[in-house]
Amino acid sequence: QVQLVESGGGLVQAGGSLRLSCVASGLTFSMYDMGWFRQAPGKEREFVSSITTSGYSTYYADSVKGRFTISRDSSKNTVYLQMNSLKLEDTAVYYCAADGGPGAVRWVAQVDYWGKGTLVTVSS
Repeated sequence: QVQLVESGGGLVQAGGSLRLSCVASGLTFSMYDMGWFRQAPGKEREFVSSITTSGYSTYYADSVKGRFTISRDSSKNTVYLQMNSLKLEDTAVYYCAADGGPGAVRWVAQVDYWGKGTLVTVSS
């Protein structure tokens, strides 16, 4: 049974930082592109960032580029999202995603497995 378990969310002031973690189990981690998506209240789930199986290629939504950094540790079956300079508009539930298909994960439809999400709230 595949499980993706996120942690690290919470309440932070604008300009602050958080690091999200996602531990994967039940799958061969090295064979999956991993990503982060987010969903704000009343909005659709949107792509945030992804990293390829090798970890050599990373992708970011324009809205987070330069502020967020994705990484993965295959020895721990874990993917991270370092979020700096947080803004009010970053408030959302953040979901970890795994995609075993070709190409980096960029779209909701590509995702094979989802975590349950972790809430990030940025306050003024």
